[in-house]
Amino acid sequence: MIFFSQGAPERAFTGEELREAVFASLEKLGSRRKVLVIPPDFTRLFSRAGEITRYIYDFYGDAITDILPALGTHFAMTPEEIERMFPGVPSTLFRVHDWRKDVVTLGVIPAEIVGQITGGVVDYPWPAQVNRLLVEGGHDLILSVGQVVPHEVLGMANYNKNIFIGTGGAEGINRSHFIGAAYGMERVMGVAQNPVRQVLNYASEHFAAHLPIVYMQTVVGRANASERAQGTDGLQLRGFFAGDDSECFERAAELSLKVNFQTVERPLTKVVVWLDPEEFRSTWLGNKSIYRTRMAIADGGELLVLAPGLKQFGEDADNDLLIRKYGYRTTPEVMELVKTPGNELADNLGVAAHLIHGTSEGRFRIVYAPGHLTRQEIESVGFEWADLDEMMQRYNPHQLSDGWNTIAGNDDGALDEEIFFISNPAIGLWKN
Repeated sequence: MIFFSQGAPERAFTGEELREAVFASLEKLGSRRKVLVIPPDFTRLFSRAGEITRYIYDFYGDAITDILPALGTHFAMTPEEIERMFPGVPSTLFRVHDWRKDVVTLGVIPAEIVGQITGGVVDYPWPAQVNRLLVEGGHDLILSVGQVVPHEVLGMANYNKNIFIGTGGAEGINRSHFIGAAYGMERVMGVAQNPVRQVLNYASEHFAAHLPIVYMQTVVGRANASERAQGTDGLQLRGFFAGDDSECFERAAELSLKVNFQTVERPLTKVVVWLDPEEFRSTWLGNKSIYRTRMAIADGGELLVLAPGLKQFGEDADNDLLIRKYGYRTTPEVMELVKTPGNELADNLGVAAHLIHGTSEGRFRIVYAPGHLTRQEIESVGFEWADLDEMMQRYNPHQLSDGWNTIAGNDDGALDEEIFFISNPAIGLWKN
């Protein structure tokens, strides 16, 4: 059932309009005794989910007993991040999801069904795992809040990803990520219905139908010139959708493709991506610069990633160690490692998938200019390194515009250079 559905590529929600949309949705649900809210974590700071969570708290008050950020494999939010993202919401309501220990299995999709869904790409069973709070908390309403945007694993982020991945367990997360990687990231991204999503939908229908889950989903795009002139932060809320089934996700995904997907007129030979240091501190997240641009970059091209906040590879300590050990490799290399008896990547398929996602398959150069990792660390995982200060001086992200830019030559005889600049890879998908 749809409780609210509004959005268009040129729609611009004000804060008051969003508040009214949230309240209108909740009024249809009526009073509740005990409510659990599942928003994204700080890596989705600009999703407007923090603002929505505040409005939910304003509406339900003391009936909100728990807020469980959908961390997935990410680090727990710090008190400072909670205050920044959820101002006015009591910090005592926040819980930390432990993806390795704090989960229960709702059911297991048999291997033969997974094989049918994936076209034989994989043939293992898939466990539908969620944080035990969803099952044992006694809530009469679970509100899943998040942003629908192109995604490298699920095709389009959010909906039941927030549940089975964001509050999921190690086995479910690892195996779902590997399905997407083995099936082919470029066949998945921007596609709302694909094998990974179909696995999650099967789990929703067969194992989670008894859970009182309602989804609140946003679509966020870049602000246009006139909106920026009015003082926006560079982003604009284009759509808000609420409902208790897949229809609200499908409507949001349809809008997201119009808002977040860009076809470029020719292959990009030089792409410069800026990673906001507040949002991107690992290559686990920062590699969105690779995922979202790979279908637009020319063979032999270059991707330069300006990453002042980069200080680690994985968002999880164990994953970080595995990335350092194996590095970003081509798909055939990773697939061979996974098949090798005794290789630890076979038990860490999420990392294996991430390594595949982080390679250009030898098609184009990937150059990282990090704020904290050393040249040795960057090169040890298969990337090229560049000095951040030098790159920031030549490609100042605060002076560039999204899209095509011409960088003037210098006194050393360097020629003018045409680049394609992206200020936030998390809100888009580019393709030639």
